[in-house]
Amino acid sequence: MFPWTRAQHARQPIWDFVSSTLTKSLGPANVKRLDPVLRWTPGRSPFSTHVAVTSTIGGYLLALYVGQRLMKNRKPMQLKPLFMLHNALLSGASLLVLVLMIEQVAPIYLRDGFFAAICAQSSWTPQLVTLYIFNYLFKYWELLDTLFLVVKKKPLQFLHVFHHAATATLCYTQLNGRTSVSWVPITLNLTVHVLMYYYYFATTAMPGRKIWWKRYLTAMQITQFVVDVVVIYFATYSYFAATYFSTSLPTMGSCAGTEGAALFGASLLTSYLFLFIAFYQRTYKSGDKSLKGRARSASNAIEQISAGFGPGDAPSLPIGNSSAVDSAAPVERRSAKGKGKAL
Repeated sequence: MFPWTRAQHARQPIWDFVSSTLTKSLGPANVKRLDPVLRWTPGRSPFSTHVAVTSTIGGYLLALYVGQRLMKNRKPMQLKPLFMLHNALLSGASLLVLVLMIEQVAPIYLRDGFFAAICAQSSWTPQLVTLYIFNYLFKYWELLDTLFLVVKKKPLQFLHVFHHAATATLCYTQLNGRTSVSWVPITLNLTVHVLMYYYYFATTAMPGRKIWWKRYLTAMQITQFVVDVVVIYFATYSYFAATYFSTSLPTMGSCAGTEGAALFGASLLTSYLFLFIAFYQRTYKSGDKSLKGRARSASNAIEQISAGFGPGDAPSLPIGNSSAVDSAAPVERRSAKGKGKAL
């Protein structure tokens, strides 16, 4: 049993079930060895130092460069079973962490209200930290998304590579900065990933199958992005207003977390916003200006941020009713006719 489970959260059955199952399966001694994964300890936890993070991200970028060079004169590798397994496991793992996180956050929100849930130091609980760590480790797992593109000889969008590398760094800074608002973007992102990675699994396993909820997934992605920006900006504003301008600016109180983590998170989300707008404008201006064309452009741009599979790889997620495979092709043609090659 994890050391804090019964003493602090006896009324959380899913957490208790998972922790007791793991303890029985692995044994108390092995669970103790997992302590660096269950508790964030810089220098002991995986990827918990600047050197570990920068070297891993650097290795990721180097692997992309070397991989593209190696694949230059080779035929694309489909790796369909491995690709399906990758997506199925990511969808399932994201779902488990999402459910556990909701179980942790809901009582805090219901008891203390939204502001306290995102800003109070007490909202940075040991259980949530464990879940944040697993979500952080998922970001390194998700780097395989890009490697699949490389071996399939698909074009790499700058937005895709930047998002994957930067999001892993973002999670690292927020764990170090102890930002209580972290659960908001994480739960939204996990929700999208549960559905998106399942979508890629299903459409790969059953080509031509129509997923009726795909149109809602695009709307969910857009909503996630907007909510992230609004909430993170509000939390950052609350901290600085309460800390430095409490007599001149309205504020509900301060927000937990370090200034560096808050500024980095807000800055990175701002960069995502501008990159999304630039990508959308480039795609929109170079192709179909109809309502469906705009919808595809928005969907494609959001995919570059959230999913990591660019045009011509996994099926696009159109807002309209056309099939996923058919809707992906026009995006490729429009990109080819646009102002130069994609980033």
